[in-house]
Amino acid sequence: MKIVIIGAGEIGYHLSALLSEEKQDVTVLDRNSEALNSVAQTCDVLTVVGNAASAQDLLAAGVSDADLVIAATSLDEVNMIASMMSKRLGAKKIIARIRSNEFTDPHSPLKPEDLGIDVMIHPEESVAQEIVQLVKRAAASDVLTLADGKMQLIGLKLEKDSPLVDKTLAMYDKEHPDIVFRVVAIYRGGRTIIPDGTDRLKGNDHVFILAATHAIRDIIKSTGRVERSINRIMIAGGTLVGAHVARLLDKENETWSIKLIEPDEGRSMELATELRNVLVLHGEATDPNLLATEGVMDTDAFISVTDDEESNIISCLMAKHLGVLKTVAMVSKAEYIPLSQTIGLDSAVNKKLSASNEIHRQIRQGKVLAVSSLHGIKAELLELEVSTRSKVINKPIQKIKFPKGCIVGGILRNGEVEVATGKTVITEHDRVIIFCLPQSIEAVTSYFR
Repeated sequence: MKIVIIGAGEIGYHLSALLSEEKQDVTVLDRNSEALNSVAQTCDVLTVVGNAASAQDLLAAGVSDADLVIAATSLDEVNMIASMMSKRLGAKKIIARIRSNEFTDPHSPLKPEDLGIDVMIHPEESVAQEIVQLVKRAAASDVLTLADGKMQLIGLKLEKDSPLVDKTLAMYDKEHPDIVFRVVAIYRGGRTIIPDGTDRLKGNDHVFILAATHAIRDIIKSTGRVERSINRIMIAGGTLVGAHVARLLDKENETWSIKLIEPDEGRSMELATELRNVLVLHGEATDPNLLATEGVMDTDAFISVTDDEESNIISCLMAKHLGVLKTVAMVSKAEYIPLSQTIGLDSAVNKKLSASNEIHRQIRQGKVLAVSSLHGIKAELLELEVSTRSKVINKPIQKIKFPKGCIVGGILRNGEVEVATGKTVITEHDRVIIFCLPQSIEAVTSYFR
């Protein structure tokens, strides 16, 4: 597939890395030559220095015969102009990152299609939904919901006193015959491991476990962690993300007590008018006196989503020091995420990484229903549908020679989910969930075409 990425920022860089590993034909356009050099040094892509609002520069980047153009700069206006011009120049499909909610309003005079946009991505909404999932699963550092909500993949850090330390995955499975699950990845010392039954768990391992949603609570308990309920939530930052998190949490559970701290007085008054069930406070979330006065020590979850990642980290660390059960910080650098638990945070999210994951899902065609990346590890989670002429149909998993670095986690069949074993036979129209390293994605998806 020929893909043109407009913008060499964090979203463009992350997508370039993912797509070049999948051997896609990628060209990146940006007016910043230093940003392009950074992309070119680490990714197998072509780079073009140019203006996204110039037809001549867009043609030089190859939009006229592109299968896909991704407008991913930090400016809505630039993305809209680039999308409209690329469509008229011949691009087959346009995905644009748009922060404003104005174009999704049913009363808006302009629709995305008027601007040549086929798919509009909202990074703030993506990361807000991710935060809500993390709050609902307080013990988990990562949560992905799959198979129409019937399965979940959760990330859990094993403490040094966890009952699983020094046990192989085969032993773990044998000791819990009443729970059906699959450990699909282990993150250890900066390395992603796709494990088998002989791999032994260690303290401080970050394990990723796939199971039916109803079994997740038992999975968490088996690792030695306690799943405690969340009742009182404090949000630092009335940003677009913070406001959307507050709306989603209020809609999710109207009995939750939610407080939101915003340093800008005008913005805090605006949010107080809109969010009727949320107590909006004017102040700085890094002020320990304000946090103490507003009862942070009695808070179950503290979420910091200001535009200053240092403030987010510091306020979450203060909250954790004061005894808050769950802390979630929004960081701007994706490379900080693997370090988040090391310094004492429970979870970290990245707005740009969430947006690039959403874009990546849209890139996949046909029988690939979803593609998801997990924060901090180099692996992808695919949800694929088995077609009539698929290479895997009517075969047990142990007889299929999937590429190295892949593991089949689960199957959704006729509305029922099951965790896959070597003897599981894949049948037509199954939805198969596979965890694999990025370089294996193209080979794996070819089995399902």
